[in-house]
Amino acid sequence: MGKTFAQKVLARKAGVAPSDVLEVGQIVTVKPDHLLTHDNTSAIVGKISKELVEFGLCNQDLPIIVLDHVIPASDEKIAKGHQDVRNFVRKYGVKNFFDCGAGVCHQVVVEHGLAPPMGIVVGSDSHTCTYGSVGCFATGVDRTEAASLLLTGELWLRVPPSIKIVLKNKLPPFATAKDLVLTIAKTISVSGAAYSCMEFHGDIQNLTMDERITICNMGVEMDAKASVFPCDDICMAYLKSAGVDVSSINFEWADADAVYAREIVIDMATIVPVVAKPHEVDNVVPATALEGTKIDQFFLGTCTNGRYSDLKMAAEILRGHHVAPTSRLLIGPASRIEMQKAMQDGTLSTLIEAGGILLPTGCGPCLGAHQGCLAPGEVCLSTANRNFKGRMGSPTGFIYLCSPATLAASAIEGKITDPSKYFKIAF
Repeated sequence: MGKTFAQKVLARKAGVAPSDVLEVGQIVTVKPDHLLTHDNTSAIVGKISKELVEFGLCNQDLPIIVLDHVIPASDEKIAKGHQDVRNFVRKYGVKNFFDCGAGVCHQVVVEHGLAPPMGIVVGSDSHTCTYGSVGCFATGVDRTEAASLLLTGELWLRVPPSIKIVLKNKLPPFATAKDLVLTIAKTISVSGAAYSCMEFHGDIQNLTMDERITICNMGVEMDAKASVFPCDDICMAYLKSAGVDVSSINFEWADADAVYAREIVIDMATIVPVVAKPHEVDNVVPATALEGTKIDQFFLGTCTNGRYSDLKMAAEILRGHHVAPTSRLLIGPASRIEMQKAMQDGTLSTLIEAGGILLPTGCGPCLGAHQGCLAPGEVCLSTANRNFKGRMGSPTGFIYLCSPATLAASAIEGKITDPSKYFKIAF
């Protein structure tokens, strides 16, 4: 019987013989390659302060710590938390530490080559599933699990069922990976992939690494345990550019005869610009169905759509235009590296000239933690990954999700607008 990717990677990391097949639902103990934490590191370490003094950190290479959720610190309490993290890093010699300004943790992990193909990375953040874009089994864990992992270096995982998603053809010029993944969310639903590993097959050579990152980032919005693409030549080239020694990668993709809980076929050529309405990610309709919906705040960025390619797409549409006077546009690059790319060719200047407000390279408005919070009753159109009630700071605010293209076109008019006509002008 063939094996899924999840069965293969978990077997390898659990030391199971290649001839054996892990059954769905089977419990295995594994030693992850890395554990991601962010601003919550101080709370996690606080759970095991006495044990750390007695036993120490199990492995200095295990943690990846990125300060990104509230940066720079917004008050003394947050600043103290950041200080505690820095002290922990120095005391225990943590090797992979990224201080404020490096970027959103998920982008930082991928762009620095810290998510190994055919490896396992867990993180105390639900969007850890992003690293499946480079062929890594990546999933979120809670703070207690993260704390114990710092001491022991191992944890147990249940072998998940897998969902096979076959992508055919290529996206039209006016549609994006965000439109594709929102369409997939509508198809599967916000709970339809519960504790499953979503595997992407088919014409994936037609998707860039940035597009794969966007798609995997939102796997958890369908309640997936993991979301993964194979590590192909495109992925290898990306990892090589990140400084990874690709000659040591021994990647294995799912077998052709693997057994899946469900198989879904998506024709990418049929994808159109879509928008997820409040307050669920799968509440998806074509952008044309919401034409004219007034928007108070536009948010371009996050670990979902804050890379250079996203910023450039928005800038090309906004070039020569200005954000509607009744609205505001916030720009949050996914990382310092992506921001520098956007600076070098004038992309960032174009966005700022159009009225954009540049934010630090962190999470900020995405979770209503820092800057860009909504006022009561305000409406935001965002390229982020979640539109839950209260997500951006106001329990009575409304969040719509879309692509960078739809956001840019809508920002010009101050209301939700299908971007197709602007594509004809800009591209």
